[in-house]
Amino acid sequence: MMIKDVALAGTAAIALLTSAPLAHAQLAPSPEWRQVLPTGPLPGTKMTEEFVKEVGKLAYVWAYPMVNLQSRQDVFAKVKEAGLLNGVLPAAPINELAMLTDYIDPAQRAVAAPNQDVVYGQAVLDLSKEPVVVQVPDFEGRFFMYQAVDQRTDAFAEIGSMYGTRIGYYLLAGPDWRGEMPKGIANVFRSPTNVAFLFPRIFVDDTPEDKKALQQKLQYVMAYPLSQYDRIPKKRDWSQLKALTAGGGSGGEIQWVKPENFPEDLARVVANVKPMAGEETLHALFQSLSDAAARNPKVKEVLKQAALDADKTLVAPMFDSRNFGVQLPNNWSTVTNGAEFGSDYYTRAASAKANIFINKPNEARYFTQTSDEKGQALTGKNRYAVTFAKGTPPAAGFWSLTTYNKDRFFEPNEIKRYSIGTKNKDLKFNPDGSVTLYVQADAPTDPAQRANWLPAPKDDFQLYLRAYWPKVSIADGSWSPPAVKQLGEARAVGKQ
Repeated sequence: MMIKDVALAGTAAIALLTSAPLAHAQLAPSPEWRQVLPTGPLPGTKMTEEFVKEVGKLAYVWAYPMVNLQSRQDVFAKVKEAGLLNGVLPAAPINELAMLTDYIDPAQRAVAAPNQDVVYGQAVLDLSKEPVVVQVPDFEGRFFMYQAVDQRTDAFAEIGSMYGTRIGYYLLAGPDWRGEMPKGIANVFRSPTNVAFLFPRIFVDDTPEDKKALQQKLQYVMAYPLSQYDRIPKKRDWSQLKALTAGGGSGGEIQWVKPENFPEDLARVVANVKPMAGEETLHALFQSLSDAAARNPKVKEVLKQAALDADKTLVAPMFDSRNFGVQLPNNWSTVTNGAEFGSDYYTRAASAKANIFINKPNEARYFTQTSDEKGQALTGKNRYAVTFAKGTPPAAGFWSLTTYNKDRFFEPNEIKRYSIGTKNKDLKFNPDGSVTLYVQADAPTDPAQRANWLPAPKDDFQLYLRAYWPKVSIADGSWSPPAVKQLGEARAVGKQ
């Protein structure tokens, strides 16, 4: 009997242990759990100089996109009325929109690698103040999209042709907004950060007729604070914007991230940008680094030097598209997780350095090229041909091929053409339906080639292929761009 009792008791104990995890899973964590399991170094923990230096470099890469957008917001916070910064860049007070009425001017230097296929707009948002209302007019079949990104440069709204967006009002709200959705608002999109940016893109043909036809629609492309919302469509004649004076150089992109200011910039980022799910420990580590720099001038100086080193050795090489993203046949490169980077900190920072504000992959795919099919650098000293088979590039919105100089900006040319593609109505197609584009510094003498001519800078240059609203063959990777074939030296400009 004693043996039987012991056996029964053992069985009961096993049953109790087996069911314990289920019961335990229902228990709330202890109020002291954070003290038992801290998410990062304890306040006041001593850090060696080498630790600060190495972790500081990682922090710089992590924070680079967020510092970039914070710096832009600092500049636009000084704008008192809608206008054109330096006569070229649309700018408006915080939480308001300004629109262009034509392709962006080649002189702009605020954003590298812009396109010349759409009419751009821009609104810099501080959603801690209040949500922002976005108006979408009836574009009557014209391709459009409104890109909204948070401080990490991840997209948080779906407004555009590929989403079947209808005419109406939409709301962009911050992470802490708890209001009710107002009557007449079709949808609310919530940003995980209070700093956010809005970029309408409306496609327009490179013809006077289409540009004229678009103007009335553009007047109803608006964004404004929720406190101004009255369910009555607002409009503005964007052609009347006056020039606003602002700083900026004439070479490369404006330096939005200054490594010498990183200790202060990091402090703002960790204070204002909440960690993503799963990022709590990393966020706490960078918070401890920032706190240590705030307490100790020596640590601050080491962190500053770490940022200077990281900017030179880690971030600067990211400007070369061959150093990040997915490498494709024929020496092309692409990014397949644009604007939804998640914890891919490397690609997020690289995209912020090389081509910030890229779209999500279902919205647009970008292919970059710096060399011909033999791997030799593209240069205005040579002539090139790119032939797309019939029906390609496969895009439901539009496609274009663009030339940029070494700084990834437009180089002035005699016909003021910087991209070629869907917007051009006079392209000459080959008998089999394919189309060959001629990329060279000097104009071809053959009329057919001249119609398909994409002017190139005189020196080294880069090519960007854009496919907006890409089709399945781009999305699944079964299609990639054709080779860039060298035809000969630039001085031989006759028939090829």
